[in-house]
Amino acid sequence: MIELGVNIDHIATVRQARRTYEPDPVIAAALAEQGGADGITFHLREDRRHIQDRDVELLKRTVTVKTNMELACADEVVDICCRTQPDWGLLVPESRQEVTTEGGLDVAGDSGRVKSAVQRLKDAGILVSLFIDPDMDQIRAASELGVDAVELHTGPYAIARRDDQKRELDRLASAGEAVTTGGMRLHAGHGLNYTNVRNVAQIPDMIELNIGHSIVSRAVMVGMKEAVAEMRRILDLYAP
Repeated sequence: MIELGVNIDHIATVRQARRTYEPDPVIAAALAEQGGADGITFHLREDRRHIQDRDVELLKRTVTVKTNMELACADEVVDICCRTQPDWGLLVPESRQEVTTEGGLDVAGDSGRVKSAVQRLKDAGILVSLFIDPDMDQIRAASELGVDAVELHTGPYAIARRDDQKRELDRLASAGEAVTTGGMRLHAGHGLNYTNVRNVAQIPDMIELNIGHSIVSRAVMVGMKEAVAEMRRILDLYAP
């Protein structure tokens, strides 16, 4: 069975648009668990554009499935990760200008920053995963760091069409084989939705898929009817 990690960042994105207290990603995490999530993924960015420090603390205290914290190799967020002790730390690249993560971490070209962050997380007893492109040099570099898992960046596959998508899927499959040969768990994520996820789920030895935006988008649609009905019932109850 493939494990499903649900990324709740965009629940927080909606909340931060108004700088208010709803929708609460902590409640969203509980609902995701009820829906069958095997893990809850959240990204504490340096600019705090969605997930906040408060969310990280409460998620660690309330989530009963595994927690997977995405973070850059910046000292401040590595400190927070080590202190709050999620089950997994997923190191990702981060840019203030990007809308979402735009590519994999350059482990092969690392000057020591990734290695240092990996060691600090491992010393804190946190399992470590690296978000990288399906590139053999990057996979070899990840293996040399002794990380527990690699999460392959599926973004190019998700936006490709026809023959290009087949080529990207083949890249992912070859990279997946290299990941497991290197002794690491095989994870994947980014841009996966209810249609394109099927082929990725069939890649041999795939253990975990992390999906956020598509699930949150679907929830906006299928959950809206009940949300409106609840408000209607309140108005009907208290109207003069």
